[in-house]
Amino acid sequence: MKAKKLYQQLYFQVVIAIIAGILLGKFYPELGEKMKPLGDGFIKLVKMIIAPVIFITLTLGIAHMTDLKKVGRIAVKAMIYFLTFSTLALIIGLVVGNILQPGHGLNIDPTTLSGDVSQYQQKAHESTLTGFIMNIIPETLFSPLVGENILQVLLVAILMGVALVLTKEKSAKVTEFLQDLSTPVFKIVHMLMKLAPIGAFGAMAFTIGKYGLHSVLNLIFLVGTFYITSALFVVLVLGSVAWYNGFNIFKLMYYLKEELLLVLGTSSSESALPGIMEKLEKAGCSRAIVGLVVPTGYSFNLDGTNIYMTLASLFIAQALNIHLPIEKQMMLLLVAMLSSKGAAGVTGAGFVTLAATLAVVPEIPIAGMTLILGIDKFMSECRALTNVIGNSVATVVVANWEKQLDKDQLQYSLNHPRDIEKKLEI
Repeated sequence: MKAKKLYQQLYFQVVIAIIAGILLGKFYPELGEKMKPLGDGFIKLVKMIIAPVIFITLTLGIAHMTDLKKVGRIAVKAMIYFLTFSTLALIIGLVVGNILQPGHGLNIDPTTLSGDVSQYQQKAHESTLTGFIMNIIPETLFSPLVGENILQVLLVAILMGVALVLTKEKSAKVTEFLQDLSTPVFKIVHMLMKLAPIGAFGAMAFTIGKYGLHSVLNLIFLVGTFYITSALFVVLVLGSVAWYNGFNIFKLMYYLKEELLLVLGTSSSESALPGIMEKLEKAGCSRAIVGLVVPTGYSFNLDGTNIYMTLASLFIAQALNIHLPIEKQMMLLLVAMLSSKGAAGVTGAGFVTLAATLAVVPEIPIAGMTLILGIDKFMSECRALTNVIGNSVATVVVANWEKQLDKDQLQYSLNHPRDIEKKLEI
Protein backbone atom coordinates (compact mmCIF):
# COMPACT_ATOMS: atom_id res chain seq x y z
CA MET A 1 0.00 0.00 0.00
CA LYS A 2 1.15 3.54 -0.72
CA ALA A 3 1.90 5.63 2.35
CA LYS A 4 -0.83 8.12 3.14
CA LYS A 5 -0.05 11.79 2.78
CA LEU A 6 0.16 13.78 6.01
CA TYR A 7 -3.26 15.41 5.65
CA GLN A 8 -4.84 11.96 5.15
CA GLN A 9 -3.51 10.58 8.44
CA LEU A 10 -5.96 10.51 11.33
CA TYR A 11 -3.62 11.86 14.00
CA PHE A 12 -2.87 14.94 11.84
CA GLN A 13 -6.58 15.52 11.24
CA VAL A 14 -7.25 15.30 14.99
CA VAL A 15 -4.46 17.81 15.75
CA ILE A 16 -5.89 20.29 13.22
CA ALA A 17 -9.40 19.72 14.63
CA ILE A 18 -8.21 20.43 18.20
CA ILE A 19 -6.48 23.67 17.10
CA ALA A 20 -9.57 24.73 15.13
CA GLY A 21 -11.77 23.99 18.15
CA ILE A 22 -9.57 26.11 20.43
CA LEU A 23 -9.62 29.04 17.98
CA LEU A 24 -13.40 28.86 17.51
CA GLY A 25 -14.02 28.66 21.27
CA LYS A 26 -11.64 31.57 21.90
CA PHE A 27 -12.91 34.04 19.28
CA TYR A 28 -16.54 32.88 18.94
CA PRO A 29 -17.39 31.43 22.38
CA GLU A 30 -21.17 31.30 21.84
CA LEU A 31 -20.73 29.38 18.60
CA GLY A 32 -18.13 27.19 20.28
CA GLU A 33 -20.60 26.20 22.99
CA LYS A 34 -23.06 25.12 20.30
CA MET A 35 -20.50 22.57 19.04
CA LYS A 36 -21.07 20.43 22.14
CA PRO A 37 -23.34 17.89 20.35
CA LEU A 38 -20.48 17.02 17.97
CA GLY A 39 -18.25 15.90 20.84
CA ASP A 40 -21.06 14.25 22.78
CA GLY A 41 -22.34 12.45 19.71
CA PHE A 42 -18.94 11.02 18.84
CA ILE A 43 -18.37 9.75 22.39
CA LYS A 44 -21.83 8.12 22.34
CA LEU A 45 -20.97 6.40 19.07
CA VAL A 46 -17.77 5.00 20.56
CA LYS A 47 -19.53 3.91 23.76
CA MET A 48 -22.00 2.05 21.54
CA ILE A 49 -19.25 -0.31 20.35
CA ILE A 50 -17.23 -0.67 23.60
CA ALA A 51 -19.30 -3.50 25.15
CA PRO A 52 -19.18 -5.74 22.03
CA VAL A 53 -15.43 -5.14 21.61
CA ILE A 54 -14.65 -6.09 25.22
CA PHE A 55 -17.03 -9.06 25.19
CA ILE A 56 -15.69 -10.55 21.96
CA THR A 57 -12.01 -9.90 22.74
CA LEU A 58 -12.08 -11.32 26.28
CA THR A 59 -14.44 -14.23 25.55
CA LEU A 60 -12.33 -15.41 22.60
CA GLY A 61 -9.11 -14.86 24.54
CA ILE A 62 -10.27 -17.18 27.33
CA ALA A 63 -11.91 -19.65 24.91
CA HIS A 64 -8.59 -20.19 23.15
CA MET A 65 -6.86 -20.99 26.45
CA THR A 66 -6.55 -24.60 27.53
CA ASP A 67 -5.57 -23.82 31.13
CA LEU A 68 -8.18 -21.85 33.09
CA LYS A 69 -5.70 -21.36 35.93
CA LYS A 70 -3.94 -18.89 33.61
CA VAL A 71 -7.01 -16.64 33.60
CA GLY A 72 -7.02 -16.44 37.40
CA ARG A 73 -3.27 -15.87 37.46
CA ILE A 74 -3.54 -13.03 34.93
CA ALA A 75 -6.30 -11.37 36.99
CA VAL A 76 -4.30 -11.61 40.23
CA LYS A 77 -1.12 -10.22 38.64
CA ALA A 78 -3.07 -7.39 37.01
CA MET A 79 -4.66 -6.43 40.33
CA ILE A 80 -1.28 -6.47 42.10
CA TYR A 81 0.10 -4.18 39.41
CA PHE A 82 -2.94 -1.86 39.61
CA LEU A 83 -2.80 -1.60 43.40
CA THR A 84 0.94 -0.93 43.41
CA PHE A 85 1.01 1.83 40.83
CA SER A 86 -2.31 3.43 41.82
CA THR A 87 -0.96 3.78 45.36
CA LEU A 88 2.34 5.12 44.04
CA ALA A 89 0.44 7.74 42.01
CA LEU A 90 -1.43 8.84 45.15
CA ILE A 91 1.84 9.14 47.09
CA ILE A 92 3.48 11.16 44.31
CA GLY A 93 0.54 13.59 44.26
CA LEU A 94 0.84 13.96 48.03
CA VAL A 95 4.60 14.57 47.93
CA VAL A 96 4.41 17.13 45.10
CA GLY A 97 1.52 18.93 46.81
CA ASN A 98 3.58 19.29 50.00
CA ILE A 99 6.73 20.43 48.21
CA LEU A 100 5.28 22.92 45.70
CA GLN A 101 2.19 23.94 47.74
CA PRO A 102 0.17 25.27 44.77
CA GLY A 103 -2.62 26.60 47.02
CA HIS A 104 -0.32 28.50 49.39
CA GLY A 105 -0.93 32.24 49.57
CA LEU A 106 -4.50 32.31 48.23
CA ASN A 107 -5.84 32.90 51.78
CA ILE A 108 -9.46 32.17 50.93
CA ASP A 109 -12.09 32.40 53.67
CA PRO A 110 -14.10 29.11 53.71
CA THR A 111 -17.28 31.03 54.57
CA THR A 112 -17.13 32.90 51.25
CA LEU A 113 -17.25 29.76 49.15
CA SER A 114 -20.26 29.21 46.95
CA GLY A 115 -21.12 26.92 44.08
CA ASP A 116 -23.14 23.80 43.57
CA VAL A 117 -21.20 20.59 44.16
CA SER A 118 -24.19 18.71 45.57
CA GLN A 119 -24.43 16.40 42.56
CA TYR A 120 -20.89 15.16 43.21
CA GLN A 121 -21.59 14.77 46.93
CA GLN A 122 -24.68 12.70 46.14
CA LYS A 123 -22.79 10.41 43.73
CA ALA A 124 -19.95 10.05 46.21
CA HIS A 125 -22.42 9.13 48.95
CA GLU A 126 -23.97 6.49 46.69
CA SER A 127 -20.55 4.98 45.85
CA THR A 128 -20.33 2.51 48.73
CA LEU A 129 -18.24 -0.66 48.51
CA THR A 130 -21.34 -2.88 48.79
CA GLY A 131 -23.16 -0.90 46.12
CA PHE A 132 -20.09 -1.09 43.88
CA ILE A 133 -19.88 -4.89 44.18
CA MET A 134 -23.64 -5.37 43.64
CA ASN A 135 -23.46 -3.11 40.59
CA ILE A 136 -21.03 -5.54 38.93
CA ILE A 137 -23.79 -8.18 38.79
CA PRO A 138 -26.02 -7.54 35.73
CA GLU A 139 -29.78 -7.96 35.56
CA THR A 140 -29.53 -10.61 32.82
CA LEU A 141 -26.80 -12.46 30.95
CA PHE A 142 -27.04 -10.18 27.92
CA SER A 143 -28.05 -6.84 29.48
CA PRO A 144 -24.40 -5.67 29.87
CA LEU A 145 -24.06 -5.77 26.07
CA VAL A 146 -26.68 -3.02 25.78
CA GLY A 147 -25.42 -1.04 28.81
CA GLU A 148 -22.29 0.94 29.59
CA ASN A 149 -21.00 -0.72 32.77
CA ILE A 150 -17.59 -2.09 31.77
CA LEU A 151 -17.29 -4.30 34.85
CA GLN A 152 -20.58 -6.06 34.06
CA VAL A 153 -19.35 -6.76 30.52
CA LEU A 154 -16.13 -8.18 31.99
CA LEU A 155 -18.03 -10.50 34.32
CA VAL A 156 -20.26 -11.89 31.56
CA ALA A 157 -17.32 -12.24 29.13
CA ILE A 158 -15.27 -14.17 31.70
CA LEU A 159 -18.20 -16.49 32.47
CA MET A 160 -18.86 -17.06 28.76
CA GLY A 161 -15.19 -17.66 28.01
CA VAL A 162 -14.86 -20.18 30.85
CA ALA A 163 -18.07 -21.93 29.73
CA LEU A 164 -16.74 -22.20 26.17
CA VAL A 165 -13.53 -23.82 27.46
CA LEU A 166 -15.46 -26.33 29.59
CA THR A 167 -17.78 -27.24 26.70
CA LYS A 168 -15.33 -26.74 23.82
CA GLU A 169 -16.32 -29.91 21.95
CA LYS A 170 -19.99 -28.92 21.77
CA SER A 171 -19.55 -25.14 21.56
CA ALA A 172 -16.93 -24.93 18.79
CA LYS A 173 -19.50 -23.30 16.49
CA VAL A 174 -20.17 -20.56 19.06
CA THR A 175 -16.45 -19.79 19.23
CA GLU A 176 -16.25 -19.73 15.42
CA PHE A 177 -19.26 -17.39 15.29
CA LEU A 178 -17.64 -14.95 17.73
CA GLN A 179 -14.40 -15.14 15.75
CA ASP A 180 -16.27 -14.26 12.55
CA LEU A 181 -18.27 -11.55 14.34
CA SER A 182 -15.07 -9.84 15.50
CA THR A 183 -14.21 -8.84 11.91
CA PRO A 184 -17.27 -6.61 11.22
CA VAL A 185 -17.27 -5.30 14.82
CA PHE A 186 -13.71 -4.00 14.49
CA LYS A 187 -14.56 -2.69 11.02
CA ILE A 188 -17.25 -0.57 12.70
CA VAL A 189 -14.57 0.72 15.08
CA HIS A 190 -12.44 1.83 12.11
CA MET A 191 -15.45 3.49 10.49
CA LEU A 192 -16.26 5.41 13.67
CA MET A 193 -12.65 6.55 14.06
CA LYS A 194 -13.00 8.44 10.77
CA LEU A 195 -15.29 10.79 12.72
CA ALA A 196 -12.69 11.41 15.44
CA PRO A 197 -11.63 14.86 14.10
CA ILE A 198 -15.26 16.06 14.19
CA GLY A 199 -15.68 14.81 17.77
CA ALA A 200 -12.40 16.36 18.93
CA PHE A 201 -13.30 19.68 17.26
CA GLY A 202 -16.74 19.84 18.89
CA ALA A 203 -15.50 18.88 22.37
CA MET A 204 -12.62 21.37 22.33
CA ALA A 205 -14.68 24.23 20.90
CA PHE A 206 -17.29 23.72 23.63
CA THR A 207 -14.71 23.55 26.43
CA ILE A 208 -12.91 26.74 25.43
CA GLY A 209 -16.15 28.52 24.51
CA LYS A 210 -17.84 27.76 27.83
CA TYR A 211 -14.95 28.02 30.29
CA GLY A 212 -12.55 30.28 28.39
CA LEU A 213 -8.77 30.21 28.46
CA HIS A 214 -8.84 32.77 31.29
CA SER A 215 -10.23 30.17 33.69
CA VAL A 216 -7.02 28.21 33.26
CA LEU A 217 -4.84 31.28 33.78
CA ASN A 218 -6.56 32.06 37.10
CA LEU A 219 -5.26 28.81 38.60
CA ILE A 220 -2.40 28.16 36.20
CA PHE A 221 -0.01 27.01 38.94
CA LEU A 222 -2.26 24.13 40.01
CA VAL A 223 -2.92 23.11 36.40
CA GLY A 224 0.80 23.35 35.58
CA THR A 225 1.78 21.41 38.69
CA PHE A 226 -0.67 18.64 37.81
CA TYR A 227 0.48 18.41 34.19
CA ILE A 228 4.17 18.37 35.14
CA THR A 229 3.60 15.78 37.89
CA SER A 230 1.66 13.53 35.52
CA ALA A 231 4.35 13.91 32.85
CA LEU A 232 7.09 12.99 35.32
CA PHE A 233 5.05 9.99 36.48
CA VAL A 234 4.71 8.78 32.88
CA VAL A 235 8.34 9.41 31.92
CA LEU A 236 10.14 8.40 35.12
CA VAL A 237 7.88 5.83 36.79
CA LEU A 238 6.12 4.21 33.83
CA GLY A 239 9.20 4.78 31.67
CA SER A 240 11.33 2.82 34.14
CA VAL A 241 8.78 -0.01 34.25
CA ALA A 242 8.73 -0.09 30.45
CA TRP A 243 12.54 -0.10 30.23
CA TYR A 244 12.76 -2.95 32.76
CA ASN A 245 10.31 -4.94 30.65
CA GLY A 246 12.21 -4.33 27.42
CA PHE A 247 10.35 -1.56 25.61
CA ASN A 248 10.50 2.22 25.22
CA ILE A 249 7.70 4.34 26.72
CA PHE A 250 8.11 7.08 24.10
CA LYS A 251 7.86 4.58 21.23
CA LEU A 252 4.73 3.10 22.83
CA MET A 253 3.14 6.55 23.09
CA TYR A 254 4.02 7.31 19.47
CA TYR A 255 2.57 3.96 18.42
CA LEU A 256 -0.69 4.94 20.21
CA LYS A 257 -0.56 8.58 19.07
CA GLU A 258 -3.95 8.57 17.32
CA GLU A 259 -5.70 7.21 20.40
CA LEU A 260 -3.87 9.62 22.75
CA LEU A 261 -4.74 12.63 20.59
CA LEU A 262 -8.35 11.47 20.57
CA VAL A 263 -8.30 11.36 24.38
CA LEU A 264 -6.77 14.85 24.44
CA GLY A 265 -9.46 16.21 22.15
CA THR A 266 -12.48 14.60 23.82
CA SER A 267 -11.27 14.46 27.46
CA SER A 268 -12.59 10.90 27.48
CA SER A 269 -10.40 7.83 27.90
CA GLU A 270 -13.32 5.66 26.74
CA SER A 271 -13.11 7.15 23.25
CA ALA A 272 -9.76 5.40 22.75
CA LEU A 273 -10.57 2.04 24.37
CA PRO A 274 -11.44 0.01 21.22
CA GLY A 275 -8.41 1.32 19.34
CA ILE A 276 -6.06 0.73 22.27
CA MET A 277 -7.22 -2.88 22.60
CA GLU A 278 -6.78 -3.61 18.91
CA LYS A 279 -3.35 -1.98 18.67
CA LEU A 280 -1.97 -3.71 21.78
CA GLU A 281 -3.08 -7.06 20.39
CA LYS A 282 -1.37 -6.23 17.08
CA ALA A 283 1.75 -5.29 19.08
CA GLY A 284 2.16 -8.83 20.37
CA CYS A 285 0.05 -8.98 23.55
CA SER A 286 -2.22 -12.03 23.70
CA ARG A 287 -5.94 -11.49 23.19
CA ALA A 288 -6.79 -12.78 26.68
CA ILE A 289 -4.36 -10.34 28.34
CA VAL A 290 -5.66 -7.38 26.34
CA GLY A 291 -9.30 -8.34 26.91
CA LEU A 292 -8.85 -8.67 30.67
CA VAL A 293 -6.26 -6.04 31.60
CA VAL A 294 -7.28 -3.01 29.49
CA PRO A 295 -10.98 -2.73 30.47
CA THR A 296 -10.27 -3.74 34.10
CA GLY A 297 -7.60 -1.04 34.26
CA TYR A 298 -10.18 1.55 33.18
CA SER A 299 -11.83 0.98 36.55
CA PHE A 300 -8.94 0.01 38.83
CA ASN A 301 -5.78 1.58 37.42
CA LEU A 302 -6.50 5.32 37.38
CA ASP A 303 -2.99 6.75 37.77
CA GLY A 304 -3.90 10.23 36.52
CA THR A 305 -7.04 10.40 38.65
CA ASN A 306 -5.08 9.35 41.75
CA ILE A 307 -2.41 12.03 41.26
CA TYR A 308 -5.21 14.56 40.80
CA MET A 309 -7.06 13.50 43.96
CA THR A 310 -4.26 13.98 46.47
CA LEU A 311 -2.89 17.07 44.72
CA ALA A 312 -6.33 18.72 44.52
CA SER A 313 -7.13 17.84 48.15
CA LEU A 314 -3.93 19.48 49.36
CA PHE A 315 -4.51 22.49 47.08
CA ILE A 316 -7.93 23.11 48.64
CA ALA A 317 -6.52 22.75 52.18
CA GLN A 318 -3.64 25.12 51.43
CA ALA A 319 -5.91 27.69 49.74
CA LEU A 320 -8.17 27.73 52.82
CA ASN A 321 -5.17 27.88 55.21
CA ILE A 322 -6.07 24.50 56.73
CA HIS A 323 -3.07 22.69 58.18
CA LEU A 324 -3.11 18.95 57.63
CA PRO A 325 -0.66 17.06 59.88
CA ILE A 326 1.05 13.98 58.49
CA GLU A 327 -1.39 11.55 60.15
CA LYS A 328 -4.33 13.33 58.46
CA GLN A 329 -2.52 13.17 55.13
CA MET A 330 -2.02 9.44 55.58
CA MET A 331 -5.73 9.10 56.30
CA LEU A 332 -6.42 11.12 53.16
CA LEU A 333 -4.21 8.68 51.22
CA LEU A 334 -5.99 5.59 52.56
CA VAL A 335 -9.45 7.03 51.90
CA ALA A 336 -8.43 8.02 48.37
CA MET A 337 -7.23 4.45 47.71
CA LEU A 338 -10.70 3.11 48.53
CA SER A 339 -12.81 5.89 47.02
CA SER A 340 -10.98 5.71 43.68
CA LYS A 341 -12.14 2.08 43.37
CA GLY A 342 -15.62 2.70 44.75
CA ALA A 343 -16.47 5.36 42.17
CA ALA A 344 -15.12 3.36 39.23
CA GLY A 345 -17.39 3.55 36.24
CA VAL A 346 -19.25 6.64 37.55
CA THR A 347 -19.58 9.55 35.11
CA GLY A 348 -17.21 12.35 36.19
CA ALA A 349 -15.28 9.85 38.30
CA GLY A 350 -12.39 12.25 38.99
CA PHE A 351 -14.58 14.84 40.71
CA VAL A 352 -16.77 12.18 42.34
CA THR A 353 -13.78 10.44 43.94
CA LEU A 354 -12.53 13.80 45.19
CA ALA A 355 -15.92 14.45 46.84
CA ALA A 356 -15.90 10.96 48.38
CA THR A 357 -12.41 11.54 49.76
CA LEU A 358 -13.14 14.97 51.24
CA ALA A 359 -16.35 13.67 52.81
CA VAL A 360 -14.28 11.43 55.10
CA VAL A 361 -11.71 14.10 55.95
CA PRO A 362 -13.83 16.67 57.84
CA GLU A 363 -10.95 19.16 58.15
CA ILE A 364 -11.38 20.08 54.47
CA PRO A 365 -14.88 21.38 53.59
CA ILE A 366 -16.41 19.81 50.48
CA ALA A 367 -17.47 23.31 49.42
CA GLY A 368 -13.76 23.86 48.74
CA MET A 369 -14.25 21.85 45.55
CA THR A 370 -15.79 24.98 44.03
CA LEU A 371 -12.26 26.43 43.88
CA ILE A 372 -11.32 23.98 41.15
CA LEU A 373 -14.74 23.41 39.58
CA GLY A 374 -14.01 25.86 36.76
CA ILE A 375 -10.64 24.37 35.81
CA ASP A 376 -11.47 20.71 36.38
CA LYS A 377 -12.36 20.37 32.71
CA PHE A 378 -8.85 21.46 31.73
CA MET A 379 -7.29 18.89 34.05
CA SER A 380 -9.53 16.06 32.85
CA GLU A 381 -7.54 15.76 29.60
CA CYS A 382 -4.35 15.10 31.55
CA ARG A 383 -6.12 12.67 33.89
CA ALA A 384 -7.46 10.68 30.95
CA LEU A 385 -4.14 10.68 29.07
CA THR A 386 -2.20 9.45 32.11
CA ASN A 387 -4.83 6.77 32.79
CA VAL A 388 -4.68 5.47 29.20
CA ILE A 389 -0.86 5.41 29.07
CA GLY A 390 -0.77 3.67 32.46
CA ASN A 391 -3.19 0.98 31.30
CA SER A 392 -1.30 0.44 28.05
CA VAL A 393 1.97 -0.07 29.94
CA ALA A 394 0.20 -2.38 32.42
CA THR A 395 -1.10 -4.57 29.59
CA VAL A 396 2.34 -5.05 28.01
CA VAL A 397 3.94 -5.69 31.42
CA VAL A 398 1.36 -8.30 32.50
CA ALA A 399 1.65 -9.98 29.08
CA ASN A 400 5.42 -10.10 29.57
CA TRP A 401 5.06 -11.55 33.10
CA GLU A 402 2.75 -14.24 31.74
CA LYS A 403 5.05 -14.98 28.77
CA GLN A 404 2.15 -14.11 26.48
CA LEU A 405 4.00 -11.30 24.74
CA ASP A 406 5.56 -11.69 21.32
CA LYS A 407 8.60 -9.48 21.96
CA ASP A 408 9.72 -9.49 18.34
CA GLN A 409 6.26 -8.37 17.23
CA LEU A 410 6.24 -5.68 19.95
CA GLN A 411 9.58 -4.24 18.83
CA TYR A 412 8.53 -4.36 15.18
CA SER A 413 5.26 -2.59 15.96
CA LEU A 414 6.93 0.14 18.02
CA ASN A 415 9.64 0.68 15.40
CA HIS A 416 7.30 0.50 12.38
CA PRO A 417 3.96 1.94 13.59
CA ARG A 418 2.88 2.94 10.07
CA ASP A 419 3.08 -0.69 8.91
CA ILE A 420 0.65 -1.72 11.68
CA GLU A 421 -1.67 1.19 10.88
CA LYS A 422 -1.77 0.11 7.21
CA LYS A 423 -2.71 -3.44 8.23
CA LEU A 424 -5.49 -2.13 10.48
CA GLU A 425 -6.87 0.00 7.64
CA ILE A 426 -7.26 -3.00 5.30
